[in-house]
Amino acid sequence: MNIGIIGLPQVGKKTLFGLLVGQAALQRHTDPSKTARGVAPVQDPRLESLRRVYNPKKCTQARMEFLLPQKIEEQSVTKGDIFRDLAEVDVFCHVVRGFVDDSVYHIWGSVDPVRDIDYVKSEFILHDLIFVEKRIEKLGKDLQKFKNEALQKEKELLERLRDHLETERPLRLAEVSAQEEKTLRNYPLLSARKVLVVLNVSDEDISDTARIAELNLRYAEVEIACVQIAAATESEIAALDNDEERREFMSELGLAETALHVLTRECIESLGLISFFTASGDELRQWLVRRGSSVVEAAGKIHTDMARGFIRAEVIKYGDLIELGSEEKVKNAGRLAVKGRDYVVEDGDILFIRFNV
Repeated sequence: MNIGIIGLPQVGKKTLFGLLVGQAALQRHTDPSKTARGVAPVQDPRLESLRRVYNPKKCTQARMEFLLPQKIEEQSVTKGDIFRDLAEVDVFCHVVRGFVDDSVYHIWGSVDPVRDIDYVKSEFILHDLIFVEKRIEKLGKDLQKFKNEALQKEKELLERLRDHLETERPLRLAEVSAQEEKTLRNYPLLSARKVLVVLNVSDEDISDTARIAELNLRYAEVEIACVQIAAATESEIAALDNDEERREFMSELGLAETALHVLTRECIESLGLISFFTASGDELRQWLVRRGSSVVEAAGKIHTDMARGFIRAEVIKYGDLIELGSEEKVKNAGRLAVKGRDYVVEDGDILFIRFNV
């Protein structure tokens, strides 16, 4: 799962990247013409509650990879280099400047979140339109040489997508079948990806939710979610020596949770993922799987042998375990369920996979 942190220059991308993956990963990135990479743990308070129940020797969070591509500037957009970096991204985390600071320049001279969001949205749509038109042209030439049903269907699909893009709407809003969606995954179509806008504000504005509410209302129809953080302030919080100092500072600012908590949760939601947990041996572990996945698919996330030799799954609901306090009490209350291979995993399930290979 790759999250691409994008945005115009001087909006706080590097600050946010350092917050998410740690300053060490940021310091290793010395070439701005190349993509920086780092891994961040998924923050889920349920894991801490489960840790208190199981008291394991090891507690492992799920993780996601964040990418920091080269800057989105007119030169990189014109040359197309930036789009090659973005092709592998699953969700775009678009950082938009919301803070006013005369000492920090803006490439267009003023702070205007709507203008900046619309610019990137339009560039993605234009990129996809150019790609689709070129692909249609190539398919047309190939079909003149020989008839091929698969290529003909692909051409018809791309012609529909071209018509959709010409209405200036992103491809994530296009109606496609499950099979067509698989075909599209082979293409670097940027507007088909989910987008999360991160409005980077000053600490004076962090408690003012009016602007972020307006942005969410404005972009709901194009499936862009918007959240608000103060990246510079979050950096100060992260640099504090202990959790108590961090909590006091956050309380003074009216912050209920850190940017890492907010953004990992929103990215998971954007990707349509849920968490499930395993508690075996001395390790408690969180896993991510797509919403609607079968228990066999979830077993395959743990180990391919578990999916191949799946027999059954014993399932405990997170709420039942926390309410009753132990696996034994859940079993005695008759709340441990035995499920077959067609069971659809639910968010928060604790799974025990029985298998034989």
